[in-house]
Amino acid sequence: MKKVTRAIGRVCFHLIRFFLRFLEATYVRAYMSVYTNVLSFYGVKFTGKPRYISTKVKFDDFDKIEIGERVVISENVIMLTHDYSLTTGLVAINKQPATDMAFIRPITIKSNVFIGMNSLILPGATINENVIIGAGSVVRGVIPADSIVIGNPAKVIGKLTDQVLKWEKKLDKSELSID
Repeated sequence: MKKVTRAIGRVCFHLIRFFLRFLEATYVRAYMSVYTNVLSFYGVKFTGKPRYISTKVKFDDFDKIEIGERVVISENVIMLTHDYSLTTGLVAINKQPATDMAFIRPITIKSNVFIGMNSLILPGATINENVIIGAGSVVRGVIPADSIVIGNPAKVIGKLTDQVLKWEKKLDKSELSID
C-alpha cells in the first residue's frame, strides 16, 4: 500500500509541476511562493526562502532534502538521495543479497548557493554557505563554504569571495541584467 500511495503522490506532484511551468515562465516570484509550499508539502525542508528552484529539478526523496536561504537550483539538476551500488558490489564479491540494497543519505544545501544546470547532487552531499556549483558538476561529500566548484567529480577551484572581487574590477554594466 505504501508504494501505491507514493506512486499516486508522485503523479500528483508531476501534474502540479506541469501546471506551475506556466507561472514559472511569467511570474517567477509568485511561482516560487507556490512551488516552495508544494515542495514543503511533499517533505522538502526549508531553512530559509530560496530565490529560485526550477520545475525541471529532479527530487529523489523529498523528505531527505534540506534547502537554505537564497538558494538557486537551475534546470535539470538531479538530487539523488539513494545509491544502489551496494548491491552491485555485494554481487561482485559473491554475496548476492536477497533483494536490492541501497544507501539512503540526505542532501543539505545551506544559504546563498547557486547550482548550475545539469548538475548531479549525490547522496550525503552537504553544500555549505556561499557556494557556486558550476553547470554539469557531480557533487558528493562536503563542499566548504565560500567555494566555487566545477567538474566531474566536482572540485573546488577557488574562493567565491576572491572571484567576486575580480568580477567587480572587470564589471561592464552593459552586461548586467537586474531583476
